Amino acid sequence: RGTYMDPDAGKITLAKYGRQWLAAQSFDDVSREATAFRLSHILAGLGDKRLDQLASTPTGIQAWMNGLKLAPSTRRQCLTTLSAICSAAVDDGRMIRNPCRTRSVKLPRPDRRKIVPLEMPQLAAIREGMPDRYAAMIEAGSSCGLRQGEIFGLSPDDIDFLPRVVHVLRQVKIVAGRLTFARPKGDKTRDVPLPAAASLAFAAQIAAFPPARVTLPWHEPGTKRHGKPVTVRLMFFSPQARNALRRHHFNWDIWKPAIRCAGLPDVRENGMHMLRHSYASMLLHNGTNIRRVAECLGHDDPGFTLRVYTHLMQGGDDQVRQAIDLALAVPSPA
Repeated sequence: RGTYMDPDAGKITLAKYGRQWLAAQSFDDVSREATAFRLSHILAGLGDKRLDQLASTPTGIQAWMNGLKLAPSTRRQCLTTLSAICSAAVDDGRMIRNPCRTRSVKLPRPDRRKIVPLEMPQLAAIREGMPDRYAAMIEAGSSCGLRQGEIFGLSPDDIDFLPRVVHVLRQVKIVAGRLTFARPKGDKTRDVPLPAAASLAFAAQIAAFPPARVTLPWHEPGTKRHGKPVTVRLMFFSPQARNALRRHHFNWDIWKPAIRCAGLPDVRENGMHMLRHSYASMLLHNGTNIRRVAECLGHDDPGFTLRVYTHLMQGGDDQVRQAIDLALAVPSPA
């Protein structure tokens, strides 16, 4: 049948083959670091197994999955990485099948906790707890929907105050431990409307804290090296170093104290990303269609936006009746 495989081909440990597989991938540095993190969890439990042993005992993979003390989403990512390694081994003639794709191995159920956006008093309390030079970040996130890295990379040159538009052109990210500029997530720039509250906050920010010229290498997605230096005037920066902000230091020294000052629990769910959730909530509450919400958030797939925020969408039986009656021009019995 043409299915012969050298019986010695699978006599290599997953640890050895997995490291060879990672070295051969054309990931950028950020993706490589994330994959190496997942690979470390894989090899800690299965690294001493030979490939032929893994192929013949898929139940061992399920047992390993059940024993991982990680969040469901991280466990799913680990299994996805292991499956990619096994698929490569099948292509290389070292495994007869991918054991991760058998019926015996099941993905953990995703964590479907509903997002609870911040209320207006909570946003105001967080803003009150922020240092003055960073207070306008609240409007950047909750009124314009910018991600944390995009807020760090925001320049006054990106803001058109008269057409009332913010051009989201870059983010600040850490690649191999070094600060860099890069295009927004998904290599996708976008324009978002500038509300009045954000316009006033940004104007006050620029007047009180003049932007700093910061030079960082530009990182292109899919590359392993830093690109040419680029100089940008940043609205939010470290005053001591006159440099871009590092997310870890900012979260620990600035954001977490502001959260605690607002009386909110210092947990992952209350990270800076909650500002975007509040932004999406306000758009949906006021009837913005899901496709436009996705565009403003920078999501490629409106279906993803719908899955995350569908529980925030307003409307019930009365709204359904009114929509049909209006369409058919039938007066309400009331």
